[in-house]
Amino acid sequence: MSEIKGLDKIMALVGQEVGLSDWFEVDQERINKFAEATEDYQWIHVDKEKAEKGPFGTTIAHGYLTVSLISYLSSCINLPLEGMNIQMAVNYGLNKVRLLNPVAVNSKIRTRVVLKDVVEKDPGRILMTYAHTIEIEGQEKPACVAENLGMLFVQ
Repeated sequence: MSEIKGLDKIMALVGQEVGLSDWFEVDQERINKFAEATEDYQWIHVDKEKAEKGPFGTTIAHGYLTVSLISYLSSCINLPLEGMNIQMAVNYGLNKVRLLNPVAVNSKIRTRVVLKDVVEKDPGRILMTYAHTIEIEGQEKPACVAENLGMLFVQ
């Protein structure tokens, strides 16, 4: 392992909660735009009248819309990165994604983030694994649980 300044402080946080985002409302306009971007126009997402008679009683967000919001919601992650000279951070992928509860239109969601692992892949490349639990306001069962991978490039 190389001697990246501050890496030991981050590694000491493995297993701990490192972020809790603000609530974020998922409205019909966002759902419709996601349908347009992905060509996924299934009625449970975009047809309000038909969805009201369906199994959820309203339109719901696409599961992949919920997953895609992990990037935005991740801005809550708080790590001791001072002095690390980070050049960039990139999304490295996902592990173990599960969609457990539909996100009804106009629901508010947030993510709770636990740092699961930190591995120095090569000198200057640090792979971070985060466990995300995407909660729905007022509901006990989360919308999604997923492991998100991020790669830090440091000098």
